[in-house]
Amino acid sequence: MNRNEFYIQRCIDLAKKGLKSVAPNPMVGCVIVNNDRVIAESYHIKYGEAHAEVNAIRQVKNVNLLQSSTLYVSLEPCAHFGKTPPCSNLIVEKKIPKVVIACVDPFAEVAGKGIEMLRKNGVEVVVGVLEKKALNLNKRFFTFHKKKRPYIVLKWAQTADGFIDTIRTDNTPKVNWITHPTTKQLTDTWRSQEMAILVGKNTVLNDNPKLTVRSILGRNPIRLIIDRNCSIPTSFSIFDGSSKTFIFNHIKQGTENNVTYIKLPFKNVLNELLDWSYSNNIQSILVEGGKITLTSFIQQNLWDEARVYTGNTFFNQGLKAPKIVSNNIKTTSFGMDKLSIFYNKNI
Repeated sequence: MNRNEFYIQRCIDLAKKGLKSVAPNPMVGCVIVNNDRVIAESYHIKYGEAHAEVNAIRQVKNVNLLQSSTLYVSLEPCAHFGKTPPCSNLIVEKKIPKVVIACVDPFAEVAGKGIEMLRKNGVEVVVGVLEKKALNLNKRFFTFHKKKRPYIVLKWAQTADGFIDTIRTDNTPKVNWITHPTTKQLTDTWRSQEMAILVGKNTVLNDNPKLTVRSILGRNPIRLIIDRNCSIPTSFSIFDGSSKTFIFNHIKQGTENNVTYIKLPFKNVLNELLDWSYSNNIQSILVEGGKITLTSFIQQNLWDEARVYTGNTFFNQGLKAPKIVSNNIKTTSFGMDKLSIFYNKNI
């Protein structure tokens, strides 16, 4: 690893600290180096507040050092006025002579304009250091702006013999646990990292889930429920007001008791729902639905990751788990369970 890669890696590590607090902005880290000595480092801490470059520059006690320093940043500095002034303007103003950038920002208001602005003002700019790592860091942000839809993560648990659920009867428990209870913390961590969580009507009726974060400290995702005929009773947990909730249906529009009903044509409900999510700035969705919902996303190739638990449990019969095809798989053990993460390289 050369010097540029070393400092960009530090930027990426810093940026990750903003995972749960900066959306819909991207995660960004910044390091300022003078004579191979780090004189400041920071990251974008919270949406609506100062960007990583601003936070780092503010830390430099001797501002004269900036004129002989290199600024490293994991994403192209912005060149537009949003909730904060352009970072590229501040870099020029402080006379920082060199900037090393991991990757270009795809957001239309930036998209190379920050780099252009720096170079026009005499700043030496290096682009593309650890680019793949930086792109993966902000996969949600990049997917949202390039594909005009949220980043979609499918998640389910299946038994060792390939079932996602038992055969439901009146005596079936509300929740049929497949994995060890310790996996709940990881699932809640995932929920806190995505902007929204989505399930279909049957999952709600079968399990009465809260779809919130309870075993860790973290924010609750926005709840998205597909219920064409508004058939879920209001006594169910999704109506408890603990998280913003939207029910996509074919009957009514409006807000009742902290739940917003979104009326859709239901000609292709997934595309309709994703279009609505894009227009409402929802950059990522964790899909925890049942087989019908999950299979619909898979069949329409509307997924980016699939996180599949395989528990040390056997049902022998029941509802078969969804089938997913990917040559890009990472598998690891999680206690007594197995976790496989599939990445969709066909989109």
